[in-house]
Amino acid sequence: MKEEDLIKDISQIRKLMEKSTKFISISGLSSVLIGIYALLGSAYAYYEVYGFDSQAGYRDHYVNEPLVIVKLMVAALLVLVASITTGIVMAKRKAKKLQQPIWNQTSKDLLLAMTVPLIAGGIFTLLLMQRGMFIAVASSLLIFYGLALVAAGSFTFKEIKGLGMCEIAIGLLALVFPGYGIIFWSIGFGVLHIIYGVIVHNKYDK
Repeated sequence: MKEEDLIKDISQIRKLMEKSTKFISISGLSSVLIGIYALLGSAYAYYEVYGFDSQAGYRDHYVNEPLVIVKLMVAALLVLVASITTGIVMAKRKAKKLQQPIWNQTSKDLLLAMTVPLIAGGIFTLLLMQRGMFIAVASSLLIFYGLALVAAGSFTFKEIKGLGMCEIAIGLLALVFPGYGIIFWSIGFGVLHIIYGVIVHNKYDK
């Protein structure tokens, strides 16, 4: 057997093993879209809190105002629903293209790995809000989301671990610089997602 044929066979074996042990149906373009959704949501949140032409000199409202809380939670929910829907639809499309089932043991393990830190983070954030500690909400969501991505890194593209570590770092910075949660939110959920999506698309989707 020629060396080139051997290398080709090894490459094919590695691809088959990856398909069986890694969930590779995550679309890079879906991550880009999710990042755009997050930026739009952040822009809306910024407008609701600070206003683009604030009459108060600094901000028009505070995030602990009941009406503002409702508006921001509705916006966050819409972004979440749009993101999940986009991720599922584009993952199904990519799985069909790769002839890989979207619901298998690997995808179940991936979902479980992410669910635990996400649920814990959601409960923790609700407790913070109940106690009026709104200043730590953005950072806690970023940190727990980052932990979920790091956990998911064992079941999908390795780059997702890097994204998770960056999310955790941004979340910690949000604690160091309180009062700029919306800015850090837009960086973590928006800009980083777009960068990650571009990397994954160029590396795996083409």
